[in-house]
Amino acid sequence: QVQLVESGGGSVQAGGSLRLSCAASRYTTNTNCIGWFRQAPGKEREGVGTICFGGLTYYVDSVKGRFTLSRDNAKNTVYLEMNSLKFEDTAMYYCAAASSTTGWVRSDLDRITYWGQGTQVAVSS
Repeated sequence: QVQLVESGGGSVQAGGSLRLSCAASRYTTNTNCIGWFRQAPGKEREGVGTICFGGLTYYVDSVKGRFTLSRDNAKNTVYLEMNSLKFEDTAMYYCAAASSTTGWVRSDLDRITYWGQGTQVAVSS
């Protein structure tokens, strides 16, 4: 079993920045790609972005140019730098891990092997 431990999040005004971190307890093929989903009240959980062990990244269109993923493979840790935050970025953000990017590209939760507990991001307009 693998644990995903998240940190970061909080409240910020629109235009501000936040950084999320997600540390996996160990590397397995099912933590090859680590990234984030988010879920706003009344909405479905959507894939935000992911970065894989070899550096492959995926971002949902709504965050491209504003969010940046990075990864420290030695620490099995992924970082999500969120800049130019908008009110519509407000959501619970969940760290997730899987063997490929498919879960994020298709927002297919069944493709995700491990989930973190979630951390809240609130952006005030």
